[in-house]
Amino acid sequence: MIWIVSWRNVWRNKLRSSVVIIAMSLGVFAGVFTMAFYRGMANQRLKSAIKTEVSHIQLHTPAFDKVNEIDNYMDSADVRLAYIRQQAGVVNASKRLIVNAIVNSAEKGSGIELMGVDPEKEAEVTDIKEKLIAGSYLEDLKRGKPIVIGEKLAEKLDLKTGSKIVVGILNVSGQPVYYQYRVGGIFKTVSTVFDESTAFIRYDDILQMTGLPEGSAHEIAIYMGDTQDSSPLANLLKKTYPGLDVKEWREIMPELGYLTETMDVYMYIFIIIILLALGFGIVNTMLMVILERIREIGMLMAVGMNKLRVFMMIMLETIFLSLTGGVLGIITGAWVSVIYSTRGIDLSGLYGKGFAALGYDSVIYTVIQPKMILGVSLLVILTGIAASVFPALKALRLNPAEAVRTDV
Repeated sequence: MIWIVSWRNVWRNKLRSSVVIIAMSLGVFAGVFTMAFYRGMANQRLKSAIKTEVSHIQLHTPAFDKVNEIDNYMDSADVRLAYIRQQAGVVNASKRLIVNAIVNSAEKGSGIELMGVDPEKEAEVTDIKEKLIAGSYLEDLKRGKPIVIGEKLAEKLDLKTGSKIVVGILNVSGQPVYYQYRVGGIFKTVSTVFDESTAFIRYDDILQMTGLPEGSAHEIAIYMGDTQDSSPLANLLKKTYPGLDVKEWREIMPELGYLTETMDVYMYIFIIIILLALGFGIVNTMLMVILERIREIGMLMAVGMNKLRVFMMIMLETIFLSLTGGVLGIITGAWVSVIYSTRGIDLSGLYGKGFAALGYDSVIYTVIQPKMILGVSLLVILTGIAASVFPALKALRLNPAEAVRTDV
């Protein structure tokens, strides 16, 4: 009976209750949608960084990891690759030779990180092939050897597919060597920094340039699909190759690990702040309700309603207000988030360049998670309970004899 009475009391002043419910639903909607937006942005950055830049696990010699020099290479890379590819969860692994290089067009030059890769295996480890906006991926050219560069580097050096480019490095003997290449392909990733500083050539071509022995590699990159948990394989490889430096993506790019670990915390802090503000609004509304109903509450106590029932009635009214607005906000926020999880939010017109400079995609696909909905639901319930306590205690302090004489 007390539940029905409380629910009816909520709607005695339809305008006031509607305003509180709408405010609550808008606040919760904003919280849910914001969490879905930033979760989508973080997931896209993580996926892009792993698939395009660092992979899940990298193996180097300890010396190369400290000083990126040409003679800090590992031998027998093909044997290690064969073992790694047999491990559970590994999609593929690729060996790389990496050197600092200078590239020169007809008029301009720039420093880059030059990667020599096996095109077939690298295409399964990174998505550079899928990011091509012009040309082909390290395929044979009629004239010259192919090099694949980023769009930003192409713009900087005024290059296009087919353009000649001179690449200079220091070989294993410390002597400068220069080779001519032709731009076979131009790629574009979400990171302008990566596009400007990285270029790819074939493994055999860089082997010829550097003078390194066959089967050598500066890096072995391992891709494990959509999973983020690379720790079991990393631990196995550390035991198998104690002389090598085995690093996961969290160690290679610490900011990515920090992003995944702290994103949920920051989002929950954000929604707690919203709910605190809404909670104070609900408390204020219920105090007004009590002031308007002093005489009524006094009469209820005078005719025998005990204080516990009065306390429960006010609490339930407050909780009903919070839950009604909260549930509407959660449903609306989840619905809109699901829509934009496939449609995407295009921010390229406003923040495209800024996002690209930070390595983020300018089209954000929201991600709604069941645990997120559960967490927000629990916070809404707790907000309702917390907001109901003070008004209910205020009602309990009323003296029935004085309350019935109050003319409100």
